[in-house]
Amino acid sequence: MKAILNHLFEHKTFSREQSKEILTNIAQGQYNATQMAAFMTAYCMRTITVHELEGFRDAMLELCLPVQLDAGDLIDLCGTGGDGKDTFNISTLASFVVAGAGYKVAKHGNYGVSSGCGSSNVMEYLGYQFTNDMDELSRGLDRAGICFLHAPLFHPAMKTVAPIRRELSVKTFFNMLGPMVNPARPKNQMVGVYNLELARLYAYLYQRSDVKYTIVNALDGYDEISLTGDFKTFSSQGEQINSIAGLGFDKLDPNEIAGGHTVAGSAEIFMKVLNGEASTAQNNVVLCNAALAIRTITPEKTFADSFYEAEDALLSGKALKSFKLLLDQ
Repeated sequence: MKAILNHLFEHKTFSREQSKEILTNIAQGQYNATQMAAFMTAYCMRTITVHELEGFRDAMLELCLPVQLDAGDLIDLCGTGGDGKDTFNISTLASFVVAGAGYKVAKHGNYGVSSGCGSSNVMEYLGYQFTNDMDELSRGLDRAGICFLHAPLFHPAMKTVAPIRRELSVKTFFNMLGPMVNPARPKNQMVGVYNLELARLYAYLYQRSDVKYTIVNALDGYDEISLTGDFKTFSSQGEQINSIAGLGFDKLDPNEIAGGHTVAGSAEIFMKVLNGEASTAQNNVVLCNAALAIRTITPEKTFADSFYEAEDALLSGKALKSFKLLLDQ
């Protein structure tokens, strides 16, 4: 590790193969905690390259517990986190809306590191029992249209670095990897990222895959459609700046979508949205993200058509039913 750290300190980069080997060694516990903390911190201070991100991703996918789900056109809605905005769990709620609309969702999630409440925090608080049992995951997909993949159960590298990430409490390159290493390897992906530089890295990698994708970055720094400002998307249809006014929405105040400070507070908002008791602002943010996911699966649809599908799933109670079925299986 000394040679690796010196390499980084000299502002040199690693090849895809070297990066894969390093992360494999991290997962296998070949470095101590101090060395791994220094390694992660170095990437907080310099930009990761495409080849390094590819290599880290390759290692995570090769080492993960494979998930075989016979569900066809799966989608994952997953943000990198690390935007520092402390919103409520928008992408997780949007996942249940998409499932309620009749699509199959393999939601990849984890505990919050740089935020107060990640998707795993709120799901656990609300009573979901994490599992990596294939029969249970398949049953969730069949009954509820969704399964939840708690990252540490599938990625040995997460177990090794999780305590260090918690102690650092800042975003690291593992935030960047999260959406890319879903063990179910869904054929559709909606990814939220916290800056345009990372969005372009993701777009470059996804262009070379067979995944239908939409990468979204709010221009004011959110890793999702926040409706606090315009947002940019990258997909197989190209790059596009999306105006919230053009989509028919008013600009929101950031306080209207806050709520990720505590797990209990996030869970309260989560259930208000599903039970039809949330504010219009909270509903619209969830529905916009769900709509973009639906459009990722079916790009021939307009955003408006996708939004109406999502709205029906939420207001009719189908999203709530999906949530209850997942918890009660």
